[in-house]
Amino acid sequence: MRSAFVQSQSSVVSNLLLSSRKLLTASFGKKPIIFLLFLFISLASFPQDSSKPEFFIGPHRMSKKVNEQAIYPNTNRIWLVTAANVIGYGGSLIILNNTWYKNYPHTSFHTFNDSKEWLQVDKAGHAWTAYNTGRASTAMWRWAGLSDKKATLIGGLSGAAYLTVIELLDAHSAKWGWSWADMAANVFGSGIFLSQQLAWKEQRLQLKFSFHHKNYGEAQLEQRADGLFGKSWYERMLKDYNAQTYWLSGNLKSFFRKSNLPAWLNISVGYGADGMFGGFQNQWTDKLGNTISRYDVPRRRQIYLAPDIDFTKIKTNKKLLRTAFSVLNAFKFPAPTLQYSSGGKWKAYLLYF
Repeated sequence: MRSAFVQSQSSVVSNLLLSSRKLLTASFGKKPIIFLLFLFISLASFPQDSSKPEFFIGPHRMSKKVNEQAIYPNTNRIWLVTAANVIGYGGSLIILNNTWYKNYPHTSFHTFNDSKEWLQVDKAGHAWTAYNTGRASTAMWRWAGLSDKKATLIGGLSGAAYLTVIELLDAHSAKWGWSWADMAANVFGSGIFLSQQLAWKEQRLQLKFSFHHKNYGEAQLEQRADGLFGKSWYERMLKDYNAQTYWLSGNLKSFFRKSNLPAWLNISVGYGADGMFGGFQNQWTDKLGNTISRYDVPRRRQIYLAPDIDFTKIKTNKKLLRTAFSVLNAFKFPAPTLQYSSGGKWKAYLLYF
């Protein structure tokens, strides 16, 4: 490996870790940020090569030529991918420990039942993180020359395995605890990836994420949101469960191969919630010690239906563009959307984020 590349790689990763600390310190939802942190560290460590599988595994099938290449592991690439995983996973664990856990007392292993917290929107975030981390890791191992099955098993299980380590840290922190609901969501996310890749060798169903900035329209609620979710857009993106939506996006052409449907067209079903100003209930204590109860604000689950774009189906010879499309495929494309809220309320959006 060229010394110039190593020096550049080390510099990029160091700068990324330093710049991530401020964001992480302010963040509430540590699980979704895991994928983002791992992704960008990996991208900084991972060169692209059009002669091998793309960085992410999309819904397209692996060609015979790619499968033939995969039976000849590339030792240099295996070491590079190993280093990228160690840097990505290890670096983010160090940051998480320094920003979350070190400020709270350590305890013996204990559990915490948060299965009803945030109307399970945070659990959807766990599944999304496990799915996309496994998808990214699998593609890197394919690039390193492992067979499709080996890369799928190693990469696909890595997301759930990594999140299990996070859960163990929670289990020994007085602030949190081991959550069986979190673990179920982690296994579910990895299972969606693994089952499709092993059965179909493609991802016909993909887990995606979208976010919009929420305006609460009332001074007291805005003040609560600022204190609970933060004021900046990136804090709100990570912390505001009222403004997050998680999608199951299916590629139509993958299921109906003989149809004339565009190869990039997906249909997606989303899940989100609204009216949440606390994990379990809308009651909190303000800075003066007064108890604020806002049970008049209903906590509502929401289901969405919208078209979507599968960016990995857009053909291009540009390596950087292929990587960008693969990263974008973890996020839902804004589109006209139909929303159903618990209580029987319907709403249509011309463009929903």
